[in-house]
Amino acid sequence: MATATEDYLGKTDYKVIGSRPIRHDGADKVTGRAIYGADVTMSGLLHGKVLRSPHAHAKIKSIDTSKAAAHPGVKAVITVDDFELQDDQVKELGEGAANFMHLRANVLADGKVLYHGHAVAAVAAVDANTAEEALDLIEVDYEVLEPVLDVRKAMEDDAPLLHENQETQSLGESTGKKSNVSTHFQHKLGDVEKGFAEADVVIEREFDTATVHQGYIEPHNGTAHWSTDGRVTVWTSTQGSFPVREQVSQLLMLPVSKVKVIPTEIGGGFGGKIRVYLEPLAAMLSKKAGSPVKLVMSRTEVLQATGPTAGSYIRCKLGATKDGNLVAAEAYLAYESGGFPGGWAGPGSMCIFSPYNIEHVTIDGFDVLVNKPQTMAYRAPGATNAAFASETVIDEICEKIGMDPLEFRLKNSAKEGTRRADGPVYPRIGHQECVQAAQNSDHYKSDKGKAVGRGVASGFWFNVGLKSSASAAVNTDGTVSLVEGSTDIGGTRTSIAMQLAEVLGIPAEDVNPSVVDTDSVGYTDVTGGSRTTFATGWAAYEAANDIKEQMVGRAATHWEISKEDVDFEDGVFSFKSDPAKKLTFRELAGKLDETGGPVIGRGAVDPQGVGGAFATMVVDVEVDKDTGKVEILRSTLCQDAGKAIHPSYVEGQMQGGAAQGIGWALNEEYYYNEDGLLANASLLDYRMPTALDLPMLESEIVEVPNPGHPFGVRGVGEVPIVPPPAAVANAIYDAIGVRMDVLPMSPGNVLKAIWAKED
Repeated sequence: MATATEDYLGKTDYKVIGSRPIRHDGADKVTGRAIYGADVTMSGLLHGKVLRSPHAHAKIKSIDTSKAAAHPGVKAVITVDDFELQDDQVKELGEGAANFMHLRANVLADGKVLYHGHAVAAVAAVDANTAEEALDLIEVDYEVLEPVLDVRKAMEDDAPLLHENQETQSLGESTGKKSNVSTHFQHKLGDVEKGFAEADVVIEREFDTATVHQGYIEPHNGTAHWSTDGRVTVWTSTQGSFPVREQVSQLLMLPVSKVKVIPTEIGGGFGGKIRVYLEPLAAMLSKKAGSPVKLVMSRTEVLQATGPTAGSYIRCKLGATKDGNLVAAEAYLAYESGGFPGGWAGPGSMCIFSPYNIEHVTIDGFDVLVNKPQTMAYRAPGATNAAFASETVIDEICEKIGMDPLEFRLKNSAKEGTRRADGPVYPRIGHQECVQAAQNSDHYKSDKGKAVGRGVASGFWFNVGLKSSASAAVNTDGTVSLVEGSTDIGGTRTSIAMQLAEVLGIPAEDVNPSVVDTDSVGYTDVTGGSRTTFATGWAAYEAANDIKEQMVGRAATHWEISKEDVDFEDGVFSFKSDPAKKLTFRELAGKLDETGGPVIGRGAVDPQGVGGAFATMVVDVEVDKDTGKVEILRSTLCQDAGKAIHPSYVEGQMQGGAAQGIGWALNEEYYYNEDGLLANASLLDYRMPTALDLPMLESEIVEVPNPGHPFGVRGVGEVPIVPPPAAVANAIYDAIGVRMDVLPMSPGNVLKAIWAKED
């Protein structure tokens, strides 16, 4: 296992790290030359379409595809029966896990549809219009059942069951009870009853949050060719080509060596492009048709039938002394898992109180089946819901005891040595520094004005490490070709290349990074969990050190001395005994042919020292009490990046997460009618914020080096979405004196809260 070194940790005079080079893939993306999933084409390509359920909950009594198969131009039709049965086995995908029995039944419904838009059958035809015509010819006989859409109603004993054989697992054991509650778990620290007895102020509140979607720009897609030699090639927009390979190979009952996944560029993911939806269908259609097949979702299909993040019901109770010490915390988190087990109450429970040092804590979590699509990750999945609850209760405590909300957070902040309720003990972390940065910001020190409300909130995400591989080859002109397997969503080609360049003492522009297919690089986990710059960057760091060691040997060969007599610093090799003898990296690269031939470096890591990521947000709002409309006037996010490899990309992640969190706070929600049909399955009706809805989002990078990484890196992609809803809720209270306990805080919901207070 790789471990951090002291060579770079805490260093401030970096040559490359901390600079802002132009991203390597920028020109291709802004000129439209970059190839995305829907751009893939080839000779003989067929077009696929998917028939989806018009019901939220129904038994499939029969499916007749004969008319569709006979339609002119149709080359293949498939149902779930074309996929072999799967064992009840689970595979971790990096952010979330896949139970292959459930995955098969989600890709194509198996005897029952569990949500509006659930895939039932698929066709491949000579063109898209013909495929659409064929869908209308498929006859499905449904027995419609009562849907269950609310997480609390789904937990009731008499609720309609989505899976008749589902038994609740509680505290790691089966209860034998048939229920929509798939899992119950608990975290305990200290004695929570004792803690509340010591508190002077105890506040308990309930919170409801709606289902929301990641809102990536590019729809899901998948193209596959099942060749005559039994090998399958898949082109897809994904956050992880190796997880796609694992899922596709399992569903097709092929060894992984028979499946090659080529990742295209990706137009956003945020956790929603890890699980497969179309790729297995394209592959099976290709097998039956004998030609490559491409499927691309419409926006309606994306919203109806891919993985949104979980809506939730949370009950949060906190106790504090009158001098501002948090002494006890209790939480009950019930999260939607959608139509299949496996949800996000677990991560939510790991994050809900994690910015704070609280002696007595009890947390109960529940993952609950409802007639909605199976939930997937969305940027710190589960943590935003949880922070909305805990951070608004903290704000109310601060009001009760008359304490500044940031001073309260600083006083109770978690720090090195603090133990979380779910077990881990923190190494060096930066929550205190984030709060202090917020306190010292121009924003917090400014006069907000009488009509303006100001709110603050903190958030946490634990980040992950997982496995990454990279290789790099030195070219004779002194440049380096870097090969890695992490899909680039936020500029990681460059942030990874910069870490390699730092070790070798060369400019980032002299590194040529490539994201390659599953046959061309070692196993690399998903681009998610805020792991890519951390873990794949570490793999590049190891590859660079491998190169450095070899190049030292080449310098020794050139000068006919021992390796021990060669120094290397800032891209220059020198002879210790004769410092006048020097070779730059570029000069020595030009001598590779005469000193032994090619130099290739390799790195493979599974790092554990991920560290935690914290952020603190300050936001100002104005509320129209007649309409309920909330306008964001100013926003500042202070976040610990450990060490910002490329500050512009860190700021971009912070601003993007803040924008999505504000959208989640104010507008975004899935709206289902009483029959369980999604009524706002378009970006016209599913309201995400635009540039016109937001001010300039200010960001302040805090750098508390992570001792678990050679350069002190902490993942930055997820925690910025955690504080915004709570900060906005606290700002609304400051503006109009109304506590919000529901997401979104849309005009209608704000008006309801105002009227309820007036009554």
